[in-house]
Amino acid sequence: MKPLLIKNGRVMDPASGHDAIADVLLADGKVLQIGANLDASGVDLFDATGLIVAPGFIDMHVHLREPGFEHAETIETGGKAAAAGGFTSICCMPNTMPVNDSATVTRFIIERARHLSPVNVFPIGAITKGSAGEELASIGAMKQAGAVAISDDGRPVMNSRVMRRAMELASGWDIPVIDHCEDLNLSAGGDMHEGLASVRRGLRGIPSASEDVMVARDILLAEVTGARLHIAHISTSNAVAMVGYARARNLKVSCEATPHHFVLTDEETIPYDSNYKMKPPLRAPRDIHNVVNGLVSGVVEVIATDHAPHAGSEKMQEFERCPFGILGLETAIPLSLEVLVHSGRISLMRLIGLFTTGPARVLQLDRGRLAPGAHADVTIFDPNLGWTYDVNKTFSKSKNSPFHDRRMRGAPIASIVNGSVVYERER
Repeated sequence: MKPLLIKNGRVMDPASGHDAIADVLLADGKVLQIGANLDASGVDLFDATGLIVAPGFIDMHVHLREPGFEHAETIETGGKAAAAGGFTSICCMPNTMPVNDSATVTRFIIERARHLSPVNVFPIGAITKGSAGEELASIGAMKQAGAVAISDDGRPVMNSRVMRRAMELASGWDIPVIDHCEDLNLSAGGDMHEGLASVRRGLRGIPSASEDVMVARDILLAEVTGARLHIAHISTSNAVAMVGYARARNLKVSCEATPHHFVLTDEETIPYDSNYKMKPPLRAPRDIHNVVNGLVSGVVEVIATDHAPHAGSEKMQEFERCPFGILGLETAIPLSLEVLVHSGRISLMRLIGLFTTGPARVLQLDRGRLAPGAHADVTIFDPNLGWTYDVNKTFSKSKNSPFHDRRMRGAPIASIVNGSVVYERER
């Protein structure tokens, strides 16, 4: 394979602070050189004039559904959707069938991804066997097989004793615990955020407290055990404040926000449209305001998509019956640009960091930087390109998105993995 020379782009690397018009030379799976007017003889050229050239974006919260639910998504189709969304690395949650609670399933995912996915796939193992919340999974064996974190995402560990033991083991293995914070007793039967909007629609509510009490519990357990705790898809004002409190006390606590939780409010939910049903639910405007403030202040270190595909036969039911979750990979960059950068809330460099250095630090991945010697994973995007999202053209096998027909500003142009262009947008 020839070396690849990316010419004339604005190279931005939060890890080093580099921000300048430059060329980037990729060869043998590594970044070979960054500088002005690099020699273009004997290489493939990619003209990035007017574009941002950044480290490969990482999505640390994706549901690929394989094995077991291939009718909704596969490692291959999810990988293609990730590449089209500007991501070069994704981390897949364990709620498959069978659940990724053993080294065998972890290795299966890694091997399938190696042969079928255009992007890097890092598996996340389960906390408990079958994600049933009762007996701990083989945490050490999964890490040795390649798991980068543990989580029972979608099925929170309700038993505090089990969660404490999981954190103790995770601390010993130096692997982060990613927690879906939800008290199932408080949220039971709920369909959307508990508030005026749910009352007006006659739908059962999920109170903010169902998230808050579990965030508080797990921060306390993280302090007791010394574990690295990461709060998934944070969505409430109190939860953001508690993570800020934990970070001020130098606890090993981090969190992520999803674009849909800082773009949409419960008031914007189209009545009974199942594409607006997700968990945590879309929250009140005050919560969205404070999640954005968390991103601005640095309390929230990561943007992740929680890409959760569901087949139409499952999703397009009555609101009360359909599963929770929406697509996210192909809309994350433009939505984040819209709310955070184009509004002037954060800088473009800071946004890139939320997709690169943030998740790389939480997961201790050797990714998320663009410098000589780094992996040749690169995201190239246009922060101002105007386009309209058509869910029917998604690379995913599913179509469950509330953003269909939404006008976007900003788009991924190319995704480069291991020095090869795995996606390029028509220009």
